[in-house]
Amino acid sequence: MTAEALFSSADLEQLSQHGISLEEATRQVEDIRSGFPYLHILASASLERGIMRVEREEEARYMQAWEDYLGDEKANVCKMVPASGAASRMFKSLYAFLDSDSAEPNTPEVQRFFDHLPSFAFYDRLGEVCLRNSWKSIPKLLAQGEHKTIVKNLLLENGLNYGAMPKGLLQFHTYPKGSSTAAEEHLVEGALYARDAMGRVRIHFTVSPEHHTAFESHLERARLYYEDKYGVTYQLSYSEQMPATDTLALDAEGNLFRREDGGLLFRPGGHGALINNLAALDADIVFIKNIDNVVPDHLKGATVMYKKFLGGILIYLRRRIFDYLRQLERGKASHSALMEIASFLNNTLCTSVPEEYMHDDKVLQDWLYGKLNRPIRVCGMVRNQGEPGGGPFIIREADGSSSLQILESTQINMADEHQRTMLQSGGYFNPVDLVCSLRNHHGDRYDLQRYINPKTAFIASKSQGGRELKALERPGLWNGAMHDWNTIFVEVPIETFNPVKEVNDLLRPEHQSK
Repeated sequence: MTAEALFSSADLEQLSQHGISLEEATRQVEDIRSGFPYLHILASASLERGIMRVEREEEARYMQAWEDYLGDEKANVCKMVPASGAASRMFKSLYAFLDSDSAEPNTPEVQRFFDHLPSFAFYDRLGEVCLRNSWKSIPKLLAQGEHKTIVKNLLLENGLNYGAMPKGLLQFHTYPKGSSTAAEEHLVEGALYARDAMGRVRIHFTVSPEHHTAFESHLERARLYYEDKYGVTYQLSYSEQMPATDTLALDAEGNLFRREDGGLLFRPGGHGALINNLAALDADIVFIKNIDNVVPDHLKGATVMYKKFLGGILIYLRRRIFDYLRQLERGKASHSALMEIASFLNNTLCTSVPEEYMHDDKVLQDWLYGKLNRPIRVCGMVRNQGEPGGGPFIIREADGSSSLQILESTQINMADEHQRTMLQSGGYFNPVDLVCSLRNHHGDRYDLQRYINPKTAFIASKSQGGRELKALERPGLWNGAMHDWNTIFVEVPIETFNPVKEVNDLLRPEHQSK
């Protein structure tokens, strides 16, 4: 079917308003219909190959390298926090309780929530809302069996409205000064490991349009307190996922999914769309960490230490790569020099050289230069504790080389027993703990679009208004969107990974005050 037959004139107007070309829209439809190839796993990344472990006595050397970088007046570092989306999934069990016929807690999760209500950082504010809306305190509501009233005051619009707010604006932790939000915890982190020689801390939040104003006003108020406490100046910035990165959807029959008014349905393209937001940052080095992976101040020591540690490894790695690039640019390199670089790629970055390139030094030199001259990322990896999500693997590339990649199960052929076994045997998990170098050895910014592997997108089965649909998810930000980056995985301790996926996670010891 031609593009003209696929889209009506009204469709073309919608596409134009979104900034999506006809060519791109047609490609999306074709991709959803045909699907994407699986990636071929060679091995799970391990300490034997693919994951770097540094002995304790060496960690200080890398942390000092990071401190030295920050002390340079040319240091240009930013902390990027993906903070889009509502926190509604955090309260899935409470929404189910509201929809049930039971007036009393009907699951262990809901019972635990009520048993430990005073331990949540939002308890005092919730109590104020209950008094305002219901004229009763939380203890009185509990004594009278009005559990659902408490949940309504927490989640719904006339209460705290937590069900519609983003995670970053929820109260996570309690301090003597009062409670703090997840976004505030990132301000503190930034002051502790991303402060430059001038005392500036740059933090960039990616937010959804409906929450943009709330984020700015909240952090503008909070900024003054933390600037005074830590003696820093914050440079806070915000961006939204671009409408042009939205994707189309198809119905169960493979036709364009349309809304009730006949218009096209556009869906957010997933966190992979944020590669555009990352590319727009005027920064040399960028830390990336999810909004909900934070801890109270008395537990921040490990987080701060290992952020500096990862930053120092990046400095060392980048310095060596840049030295090799300059060496290759000077002219014809000796065979022994080329073998040294090939060995570095293989042993440090798990990028093996295809046999066909090993017999001609000129061909090999060009190939090595192309592989080295790419953005760099250092990714912390933690021991697998059964958390859902991606993991580190070594895969076979189309040119016969190998590379390190963070893969999700959707990218792997689960029907292949050998591939499935390697996925399941992985001993490490991706906590989304990255530090990235975005400029080349000449100081020029890389065009990050060039390093995306579009074939690592995937098709997700969703529903809209009770109707099934197939949605296109763009290559994930730390998955296919960074597929062609130079990558190194580094073991970091599990205490650096403390996500809040559901509300009762806030009751874990790592989220409680002293």
